[in-house]
Amino acid sequence: MKLIYAIVNNDDAYAVSSALTKQGYFATKLASTGGFLMAGNTTFLICTDDHKVEKAIDIIREKSHKRKEFVPVNSPSAIGTDFTSFPVEVSVGGATVFVTNIERFEKL
Repeated sequence: MKLIYAIVNNDDAYAVSSALTKQGYFATKLASTGGFLMAGNTTFLICTDDHKVEKAIDIIREKSHKRKEFVPVNSPSAIGTDFTSFPVEVSVGGATVFVTNIERFEKL
């Protein structure tokens, strides 16, 4: 038995959740925030049999899309006392997935 932690951009969370449910996976969703962009994510906890892990990851991969966005970055101005904001293109989305062994699982 394995536990899959999948951290997904909020823009993709509904598609991931729907696709997992349609394929018979049970998932717990947690609201989370990324540390770099401070953007909203959804963390899925999915406990499944070993042989079903790759299918779950394939679903997450298919429904989680990377995209480019411009985000404001603050930088000190030439004067040194003010900060100016300028956009920087970053890659967002996709998914970060961790798979761990489960010693015991009970659904009560």
